[in-house]
Amino acid sequence: MELMLAALSLGIMGSFHCIGMCGPIALALPLGRESRWKQVSGSIVYNGGRVATYGLFGLLFGLVGKGFVLGGYQQIMSIVLGALILLALLVPAVAEKASIISNLVSPVITKIKSALSQLFKEKSYSALFSIGLLNGFLPCGLVYLAVAGSMATGDAWKGSAFMMAFGAGTLPAMLFVSVASRFISLQWRNNMRKAVPVFVGLMACVLILRGLNLGIPYLSPELSKTDCTQHTCCHKKDVKP
Repeated sequence: MELMLAALSLGIMGSFHCIGMCGPIALALPLGRESRWKQVSGSIVYNGGRVATYGLFGLLFGLVGKGFVLGGYQQIMSIVLGALILLALLVPAVAEKASIISNLVSPVITKIKSALSQLFKEKSYSALFSIGLLNGFLPCGLVYLAVAGSMATGDAWKGSAFMMAFGAGTLPAMLFVSVASRFISLQWRNNMRKAVPVFVGLMACVLILRGLNLGIPYLSPELSKTDCTQHTCCHKKDVKP
């Protein structure tokens, strides 16, 4: 539960980052001069597609995390993920390495952007949902952080719920951007983005504390130990002489 609350909080706090990064897409949605209700409903459909993509990420990376849990490495994985995030924040060279990885997938990103440009020419709910789906695949450091959290859940469905909780946390700000863009200046968005590293660092610390298994409720709960291991039960057959 504490990880889900952390995901929701990360989404809410990270909304400032979303306004700066995804805000231009939200502002450019093909909503035209529709009524306020059409603008709101269209924005909900768009963000629903974005959250759906996040849920898929959580499902896949939660499944990866489950492999670490079955191997008995859940605590180590949580600490390593948190440490890597802090390292990326504190050491610019690490972040540059991440940007190199992004460059490797740039051909895919180019195709996604091309598909987005075609969808922006349409005015339908299906197009808005598809824009949200594709937007979820665009590179975003905050999403990468949330993905690390979904891995730490050690379960496919919990990982999916984690990512969807993160996406839900970003909804209020993104809906506000869609219907009240004239109140949001570029300077205000840039100022809010500066606060994002603080929240990213806090989330990294939560992952590290969770892995340390300190027995602190909600923050670093003691992970239950189970007697179930990956031993297979070998039923020996009685061999009669």
